Formats: sequence, structure tokens, C-alpha cells
Amino acid sequence: MLENIEDRTAAATRLAGGAPLQSTLDVADPADWLALDAGVREVAWHRPQFLPGWDSASLPAGLTQLGESRLAFALCHRDGRIRQEAVRQSVRYPGLLPLVVIRCADWVGPVREHARQLLREALSVASALDLASLILRVGRRDRGAFGVEVLGRILRQASPGQLAVLFADPDRIVRRFAYRLAIEGRQLRPAELARAAAGDQDTVVQDLCATAALTALGDEGAYEGVLPPLLSARNPRTRSAGVTALKRAGRSEQAEPFLSDRSALVRACARYVVRQQGGDPASWYRERCTAPDDPELPPGAVIGLAECGNRADAGLLRPLLAHPAAGVRARAVAGLRALDCVDAKQMRPLLDDPAAGVVRETTAALLPSANELPADWLLERTGAERPRHVRVGAFRLLDARGGIVALRAAVGLFEDPDVKLRTWAAHSVQRWRPSPDERRGDAEVGELLDRSRHLFSDHVLRRRKWEAGVDS
Repeated sequence: MLENIEDRTAAATRLAGGAPLQSTLDVADPADWLALDAGVREVAWHRPQFLPGWDSASLPAGLTQLGESRLAFALCHRDGRIRQEAVRQSVRYPGLLPLVVIRCADWVGPVREHARQLLREALSVASALDLASLILRVGRRDRGAFGVEVLGRILRQASPGQLAVLFADPDRIVRRFAYRLAIEGRQLRPAELARAAAGDQDTVVQDLCATAALTALGDEGAYEGVLPPLLSARNPRTRSAGVTALKRAGRSEQAEPFLSDRSALVRACARYVVRQQGGDPASWYRERCTAPDDPELPPGAVIGLAECGNRADAGLLRPLLAHPAAGVRARAVAGLRALDCVDAKQMRPLLDDPAAGVVRETTAALLPSANELPADWLLERTGAERPRHVRVGAFRLLDARGGIVALRAAVGLFEDPDVKLRTWAAHSVQRWRPSPDERRGDAEVGELLDRSRHLFSDHVLRRRKWEAGVDS
């Protein structure tokens, strides 16, 4: 793959010397064709000594004597007259069609028009399948829309089996384009669209196919082949589409289990469907959170209660801070934070929780009350013997306090075994300023800044000390 300027210029130089295309670049990779096009111009402009005889005056008349490799070079040449003639000659070599695609967006009008005429004549369904990714990439350039229009016109003639090749393309832009064509041409059944929505990793494809699958069913369609893939999809956007469709399918009762889904979007859709049939999601959540030791309690039910309950429900969430499942503990903390019912004294022990997710949620919940926490207690938790997630949580809270406490914690982490934590500590020191309510002239501040000398220029260090009232 031609990943950098050295690779591109080396490939361009080899091509100018007649090296075969297949040994110069990956002809199946659209990025290599685009890199080659750029590399030829880079060589022509910055390293012309590598290209003796490559000018319009010394090239063979009409370029008719050039083989495939050197003609490929000519198609990328900086001289528009050479590119124009190379486009005419490229009809002799079908393997150069990718460069013709690129020339369809050329900034020189005659070059562009000749390339477009050749693409109209040469592009078939088979070649369009191979060139789809390149054409769509070029289509994002100025003057690139022509190739996309031709691609769409050709692929509308493709059979569902041929178009299916593009559904598995690693380029998500290609998959989006192919699914839009298939939906427009009604080439996929609703069940196939539902499976595509559930299986693809791209959110645009997920939304596109899920919406099309449900739209194609109509109001009284057969949901048996559509709803199961949507409701069991890993991605929450597709699951939410399936949950919302339960109401139209007359199956609102099936939305209840999704009230405790791991995704907030899915939970919100489930609550909508349940309410539409007269249910009360808040009561459903309360019923499940009344047993604080229930090992089967889903974490989604805990945070769901906070999402649609009220501050009185904090009484059900607080016992869950001691639940054996880490996910439930983390959601209980998040729920109390959402209800604005955080008790710093009660939550403080959770900063030592063995689960990183619990400590992360607890830290976020305690940030507004960081000044109420004992500084020395937090500082102990930044020691190297503590788990990384505990050190990170304690440092975030100390940093939020500001003043000499934050500076002391950050400097103490300069030798931390975790490189990211060391970097965060260094950034904290660099943006540190003395607090207005702290005593000026504190000798410890001067000592800590001296230990941080490597982070500042001499001028900035003197400035920091002056702000803190410490002698340089």
C-alpha cells in the first residue's frame, strides 16, 4: 500500500521506467490508485531528475508507443496535454480504467470530457462492481459527481446477486450506495433488509435498512421475518426500531423486557410503547428494584428507574450500591446522580470498588462535591500500589479541587507506572494556577514547581512562581 510520500514517489518512478502495474501498486485497492495519481505529480514537480524525457516536447507523438505502465504514468502527468492524449490511448488497456475514473474529475476540461466519454463506453456491470469504491471516493471531489451518476445507472441493471457483492464491501460508503440502489429498486425483501440492519456495523446502513424493512411491510404486513432480527440485533439503533415497530404490529406487550435494555435509546422506545398500551414503566422498574439482593436484577432496570422516576425513588437505589453485581452498583450510582440525590459520605467507599465502571461512575457523581472529600484520603489512593482505575478516580477528584492539593497529587504521579496517567498529571501541572484563597509564598509550592521544571520554559516557571508568591 502506498501509505506515504516516499512510497508514492518510488512507485511513480518505477512506473515511469516501465515496471508492471501489478508490482508497483495493489490494483485492487482504490487508495493505491489515488496515491499513485498524487505521487506522479509529486515526482514531476519536486524530483524531475528522476524522469528524463517526460515532457510534452520529447514524448512519442500521440503516446502510441507507450506500454501500459508508462501510459498509466502519462495519465497522471502534470501536463494536461499529456493527460488528454493518454486518456485517448488508454482504451488499448482496460486495466487503466481506474485512472480514467480519476481523470473524470480532472481540473482540465478537455481531459475531463474525454475521460467521461470513455467511462460511459467502457463501464459494465462487472467493472462497475470492481470500481465502485474508487468511483465513490472520486465522487466526493469537485467535479466528481459524474462518475457516481454513471455508476448508479449501470448498477441499476445489476441482478440482486451481483449487487449483493457490494453489501459485503469493507468500504461503508459502497455498502450505503448499494443498499440505497437495492431499496430504490425493491430488490430486497423486508426480511433481508431486517437481517442487513442487524448485521451491518454502519449506523447509516442500520437506519436505512431497518426503516426500509418496516416501511415495506405496510400496516398489516407479516412481521415474523422482520421483527426477530431487529429485536435481537447487537446495535441499539436497530433494536430501537424493532421495539417501536411492536406497537404497529399489535405486539406492545413484547416491549416490556426491553424496559431494562442496556441501551438508553432502546429503553426510551420501550417506555413509549408500554405507555401507549396503558402500562406504567415507573411501576415496572420499582417492582424490580425492591429486592436489593436479587442476583438476576438487570442493570438496565436500575438506571431505567432513574430515567422515568422521581427523587423519592432514591430510597430504592441506595441499597443497590452494595449489590453483588458491578453493573448494578454502577447504574445505581448513575441513577442517584441523575436524580440529584448524591450523598458524598455514602458513596465515598465506592472509590475503592474493584470494578472500574463503578469507580468511574462514582468519580463523576462526586466531582461537584470534591472539596468535601478528605484530601489526604484521596492522595493515598494515587499510590502506585492501588489499581489503576482507583488512582485515576482519586486524581480526577484531587485535580477538581485545585490549589496546592491538585499540584501535590499531579507531581506525585510523575513516576506512575501508567503512561497515560503520567501524561494527565503533566498536563494538570502545566495548567495549574494558585487558588485565590490559598496562602501566598508557600514553600511547598516552590518545591513542587521546581520538581516540574522539565514541563516549563524558564520564563513560564518564573511566572508561575511569581503568581504563587514564591521566590525564583
